[in-house]
Amino acid sequence: MEDVIALSGIPPGGRILEIGCGTGQATIDFARRGFLVTGLEPGPALARLARERLAAFPHVTVLPCTFEEWPLETGACDLIISAQAFHWIAPEVRFVKSAEALRAAGALAVFGNAVAYDRSPLRRSLNQIYEPFAPWLNKRVSPKWYADQDIVRQLFGESGRFGSVTSRNYPWSREYSSDDYLDLLRTHSDHRLLPQEQHDALLDAVRQTIDNHGGTITVQYEAHLYVASKAHPQATAQR
Repeated sequence: MEDVIALSGIPPGGRILEIGCGTGQATIDFARRGFLVTGLEPGPALARLARERLAAFPHVTVLPCTFEEWPLETGACDLIISAQAFHWIAPEVRFVKSAEALRAAGALAVFGNAVAYDRSPLRRSLNQIYEPFAPWLNKRVSPKWYADQDIVRQLFGESGRFGSVTSRNYPWSREYSSDDYLDLLRTHSDHRLLPQEQHDALLDAVRQTIDNHGGTITVQYEAHLYVASKAHPQATAQR
């Protein structure tokens, strides 16, 4: 949060639009700093949880809609933030609408996590057990959208709406029990789409494998932050 505030140059009490606020996990840190926050969350259950978490902050509003559906308020925001949600926005809307919603000195901050490559014995065993249940999941591309700096910078640049991009990288890790890791997998759409019997058998095998390796799994992540200021209108016109 501190880097987002510093790099964006948002003034005290400035207005933030958050795209995909989820349960308000990131929102609350900005709310505590006195910023005016409008959070967009299309999931009714998540929006309800966000409102409950942020009830103590009258300067925070959670709207049950997507960024595409949000009625544009031209030049109303000092900062737009999006944690782990920006890649879901329609490509033709992402940067154009963000720039239109920002004031002249406003900035866009995009951040998200990517799983770091893991060669541990436990990970190798987990990869092997996918073969009899859902081998195609071993071949899926990891969510590296935020980790590929060249692609993200290129997208900012091609939009013609923002200036140079400043990036930061924050390695971190989390240890999961077998139960917690299964709860995490249940949130993954590629797992949820499996037929129920196949889904349950795979998760049972994952649980047994983790328990056979000590009962916990540590996942290495990298959090990536990209911040860019809105381009000057003359610079945009020259592109």
